Amino acid sequence: MKILLTGKNGQIGWELMRVLAPVGEVVALERDALDLAVPEQIVSAVRSVRPDLIVNAAAYTNVDRAEAEPEVAMQVNGVAPAILAEESRRLGALLIHYSTDYVFDGTKPTPYVETDPPNPINSYGRSKLEGERAIQANGCRHLILRTSWVYGMRGRNFLLAILRLARELPELKIVDDQIGCPTWCRDLAVATGRMLGQTAAGKLEGLCHMASRGATSWCGFAREILKIRGIGTPLVGIPSVQYSAAARRPPNSRLSSARLLHDRGIALPEWAESLRRCLADPAVSA
Repeated sequence: MKILLTGKNGQIGWELMRVLAPVGEVVALERDALDLAVPEQIVSAVRSVRPDLIVNAAAYTNVDRAEAEPEVAMQVNGVAPAILAEESRRLGALLIHYSTDYVFDGTKPTPYVETDPPNPINSYGRSKLEGERAIQANGCRHLILRTSWVYGMRGRNFLLAILRLARELPELKIVDDQIGCPTWCRDLAVATGRMLGQTAAGKLEGLCHMASRGATSWCGFAREILKIRGIGTPLVGIPSVQYSAAARRPPNSRLSSARLLHDRGIALPEWAESLRRCLADPAVSA
């Protein structure tokens, strides 16, 4: 199997390179080689590689900056997946694409399931929803995996920000009224690999939620990070209204992964367990 992987230096992409290596020949591209904001580069890359599988782990992920440049976010998160879908359909390839909990408005009191109607409240969420819909409308073979609060020891994410700020500030004030499922990028990559094997055997394609079990607030997430690392920086929970940000966030970002377990027999670990594993990784240097 020949595999085209986008976003090879991103959080999920870095882990996927290792997971996908035993599956087939992986052609992994970073932004310098494949900029999803440039349609011609997408078409050229796919037609040059002629993959059996396309895994789109690249995205525009700066939620606040997307409010100032929604067109760029839409090009990368909405238009590029449509092009990948068209190229996948032309080749008969499978397309795996990652989406987000931010396609929902967060007003539901319980975890979101795949059949809940999306209603994004920021530009990032709208761009990701457009990408989902473009892939679904195309009719290509696809797996759309929605996930939540992705973190790891690479790139820019909440975990690394907390570790840095805890060294720099005398006190941390963290939002305590937004709830989600912190999900380690390695768990996502491993579960994706398992799904890929099942799909090859004829299991379902389509849309699926894939997030860690359990949930917490951003403040609870930060508290667990500091606890595991033995960092004594004081932590204060604050409401969202006291945190200045360009983009609105959904108060409830919890995703139910019940379908993943029912249809595939796959369940990601509990979020705090994965956080401990992540921070205990011998490759961690932060």
